[in-house]
Amino acid sequence: MIITAPAKINLVLDVIGDRPDGYHEVDMVMQSIRLSDRIELKTNETIQLTCTNPQVPLDRKNLAWRAAELLQNVVRERRGEVPGVTIHIEKKIPVAAGLAGGSTDAAGVLIGLNQLWDLGLSTEELMRLGLTLGADVPFCIMQHTARAEGIGEKLTSISSKLHCSVLLITPDIQVSTALVYQSLDTEGIRRHPDVNGVIAALETGDLERLCVSWGNVLEEVVLEKFPEVARLKRILRDFGLHTVLMSGSGPSVFALNVDEKLADTIRESLPSTWFCTLTEFL
Repeated sequence: MIITAPAKINLVLDVIGDRPDGYHEVDMVMQSIRLSDRIELKTNETIQLTCTNPQVPLDRKNLAWRAAELLQNVVRERRGEVPGVTIHIEKKIPVAAGLAGGSTDAAGVLIGLNQLWDLGLSTEELMRLGLTLGADVPFCIMQHTARAEGIGEKLTSISSKLHCSVLLITPDIQVSTALVYQSLDTEGIRRHPDVNGVIAALETGDLERLCVSWGNVLEEVVLEKFPEVARLKRILRDFGLHTVLMSGSGPSVFALNVDEKLADTIRESLPSTWFCTLTEFL
């Protein structure tokens, strides 16, 4: 069985406040994009995992492995069996890039094994299971466009009329999500994005309003601590792209409605170790 697991970008990432459980209360708008990993699932006696990217762990540290274990437990409870699976991930999404690459692989395994093992779980049931793996996994099961609240698990689908290209660039650096959130002063956030404005822009297909309303409150922390991301934003401004946004906790940055010729020119100017692709809204 072949599963396509798309990446996501954040059109909004706002942090409302700190939670007593150590997490942060967020308000986000997330958008699936066509950039995807390809997951191949084959029945086996145990769980085995392979991947084309050597950076990806091939054991329980990988969310895809743990997703398979979750559904093994479902089969064990129902049938007293413990099926296995070989998972092969053809990795197209950069690792640790703020694009939900690990979460979408886990979502793909849940969706695929639900069919392969004939479990008949609903999308809502899969999303509840996925939440135990990570806050982005339910959205990666839902896909397309949604508002995410709470820690990211309270999802509201958005009927978007906006379809546009996405120039996506990921510098060759590692950004710790935990460090970024720990460094964020939630009381000192100077500008909160206009979430309702973004949703209205998506529902009406208004790209200009989207780019005026969007925002990512983690950017200020990342730009200060990781100068390569600030450098990337300056490069894009030099090419006339003034409305660019960081996805998640970085380091990926994107611009919308970029034509192929300009994208090629920008790609040629970047360090060869940086990831750059022209994709589109899913």
